[in-house]
Amino acid sequence: MRRRGYKVAIMDADITGPSIPKTFGISEMAKSNGEELFPAESKDGISIMSINLLLRDETEPVLWRGPIIAGTVTQFWTHVNWGDVDYMFVDMPPGTGDVALSVFQSIPLDGVIIVASPQELVSMVVEKAVKMAEMMNIPILGIVENMSYVVCPDCGKKISVFGREAQSEKAAAKHGLSLLAKMPIDPALASLVDAGKIEDFKGDWLEGVADDVEKQPHKEAE
Repeated sequence: MRRRGYKVAIMDADITGPSIPKTFGISEMAKSNGEELFPAESKDGISIMSINLLLRDETEPVLWRGPIIAGTVTQFWTHVNWGDVDYMFVDMPPGTGDVALSVFQSIPLDGVIIVASPQELVSMVVEKAVKMAEMMNIPILGIVENMSYVVCPDCGKKISVFGREAQSEKAAAKHGLSLLAKMPIDPALASLVDAGKIEDFKGDWLEGVADDVEKQPHKEAE
């Protein structure tokens, strides 16, 4: 969305496993004026807030119980000066626990995108996420299948490393959802993530997702 000219922000709601700052090559701590926090900014101008931007050592574990973690996520919304943003993406940990509940209750979401892997077990995981979103009246934009396949560097054949194909298609069809994209296992992408240079990657796998996000009506933040 940033490449399309929008002002974009990312809230890293994975408090115990924050990876967004490293992915974008951000190491400096977030700033504060004593009343509110200000997000860090990536090379291409994406505003980012993560618990790792508040820790002096990025490897320091966050040994907090659920209510404190949930409260921190809520404060990332209420106590961070995000400025003028067109699109905010909230990166959540797997599951339907305290973080997901806090995000669904505290933030005026336009929708959720469910990220899954191509295994038969995905059907159960997707069903839990779908039911939670429905209970909270949050629109589901669709499913993105991660680690969908790997392309053989010699012959170009797509190899389904997790076995049978079409698991995500079946899960999406069962719940009347769209399969928005299939993300391959790509060594080049992995290397850029490790180097903190994700913004340098050139790939079009998520263009369809961006198209769908652009079509969504926006809720006004309170």
